Amino acid sequence: MRVAFKVLGLKFDITGAENIPTQGGAVLASNHVSYLDFIFVGLTAQPSKRLVRFMAKDSVFSNKVSGPLMRGMKHIPVDRDAGAGAFDSALDALRAGEVIGVFPEATISVAFQIKKLKSGSARMAAEAGVPLVPMVTWGGQRLYSKGTPRQARRGTTIGLNVGEPMYPTMADDPVEVTAELKLRLEALLADSIERYPDQPEDDNDRWWMPANHGGTAPTVERATEMEAQATARRRAARAAREEEQA
Repeated sequence: MRVAFKVLGLKFDITGAENIPTQGGAVLASNHVSYLDFIFVGLTAQPSKRLVRFMAKDSVFSNKVSGPLMRGMKHIPVDRDAGAGAFDSALDALRAGEVIGVFPEATISVAFQIKKLKSGSARMAAEAGVPLVPMVTWGGQRLYSKGTPRQARRGTTIGLNVGEPMYPTMADDPVEVTAELKLRLEALLADSIERYPDQPEDDNDRWWMPANHGGTAPTVERATEMEAQATARRRAARAAREEEQA
């Protein structure tokens, strides 16, 4: 991957990497704006000399680009219909001192803003007794994201911003911990966008900027509607296939 990054001339702006523990288990909870996020988030842990194993939905493992990488690096696939196995595997890894990467939004946010979070990362950190570390990645959506132009933009900056760890316990309400995590991710994202050195070239290039920052990406509300419609289409297609096979 380093060769590919060099060819593309990617520039990495990493802030707060010291917040990733140098030893012991930790849950690294990141936003999700591109199919390459797991690679970029993993790079953020290198100054701490840590390797990150990611939990990601099983469709990422079947993707022709990300799939071979995810499988080769022994990341953890999550079947939405049977997620308990993946959760238990992640807990075992955390207790063994590994760093587990999680995308609490579950899917790429096509709004490029923080959408509703799942509570799994909070529950996982509490049960394993490890810190929950919030972070955001920004800029990867310009290269390869969901429903957007795929562009090998030479010299693209990838911003990586790590916040201070949270220390949830079993006595804490995971819903409240998740709400606090969302607030922290939103603050980190706003800071990352403000500091990001690249700007849209023209009005046609504003697609990778969120609506609340003058971009033409869908609003969070519109993105939620789009996701619900896509889910309904997938379920209808699955039902049709099952009916044909019956």
